Amino acid sequence: MNEQTQNDEISLKELIEKGKEWFSYLLSQWKIILLAGIIGAALGLAYSLYKKPIYTATLSFALEDEKGGGGLGGALGLASSFGFDLGGGGGSIFTGSNLTELFKSRSMVEQTLLTPVVYENKTISLAEMYIQDNDWREKWKTKPKLKSLQFLPETKRKYFTRVHDSILGIIYDNLSKTGLSVGQKDKKIAITTIDVNSTNELFAKYFTEALVKNVSDFYIDTKSKKARENMSILQRQTDSVRGELNGAITGVAVANDNTFMLNPALNVRRTPSARRQVDVQANTAILTELVKQNEMAKVALRKETPLIQVIDEPILPLKKEKFGKAKGIVLGGILAGLLIVLVLIMRRILKRFC
Repeated sequence: MNEQTQNDEISLKELIEKGKEWFSYLLSQWKIILLAGIIGAALGLAYSLYKKPIYTATLSFALEDEKGGGGLGGALGLASSFGFDLGGGGGSIFTGSNLTELFKSRSMVEQTLLTPVVYENKTISLAEMYIQDNDWREKWKTKPKLKSLQFLPETKRKYFTRVHDSILGIIYDNLSKTGLSVGQKDKKIAITTIDVNSTNELFAKYFTEALVKNVSDFYIDTKSKKARENMSILQRQTDSVRGELNGAITGVAVANDNTFMLNPALNVRRTPSARRQVDVQANTAILTELVKQNEMAKVALRKETPLIQVIDEPILPLKKEKFGKAKGIVLGGILAGLLIVLVLIMRRILKRFC
């Protein structure tokens, strides 16, 4: 037992001696370590000056999606009994996480990138603004396929070439990985927040606003499409029956004129007038019902049309995150100092074994 304790003490003493030896060695190399720290601090300062600040545009909104119930549900049921589908159930394909994914979908992002904006007194697309901000045009000067590539505002997708698709795909990947985030900051609150990061303050603001507008239009159009189509059909039917009714009323007047002062014994001559009166009564009943259904269809359309209410919009100046000079100097100096220490240790170890 005493022998084991003695061996442990010897090992601890050796460890302390080794530590002192390494410390003395590194201390003897203080000039090299200091020089490396100075160089690292200079590189950190240069990086802080070169690194562009990151601007964050934040927009929050709430979704109001009113669903049917109460009196409207009874009215829709009555309409269904007459064979009319007024679109009472718009579905829930774009609720919750599905709506969040819609904001991050490639189709919505690319459509937003083709939105026209005024930048430096010129009307260009957001895609072109992104390209200019990242100095891609300078890199494309030596590439014939990319040199003349343009992304004009609101260009139809079908006119794009494979090269256009490739560039838009790269921009989309960059934005979806580091530039765009969508989600609820608090699960208990039904408010969705969109954050867009960019080195261009105006791009972050314009892109955020355009993305919300495009998604809102698409969402509302999709949710209310069925109810809108049904209302359009009912409106055409109502206009058609109203035209028939007007024609029937005119026909009754013409037939009455033709039988004015007619001999009461000639009842056959009164047949056209009687037929027209039947048409008037039938068309009046049909038109009355169609008008009711048309009004219910308008109510259903308003019910099925959701509302995306913007709460907070990005306001200039945007939140800015900059890599500070002091931070660059400190981090650069520490990292360079640690690196040179590791190099010195490895070099001494290699010398002992070689």
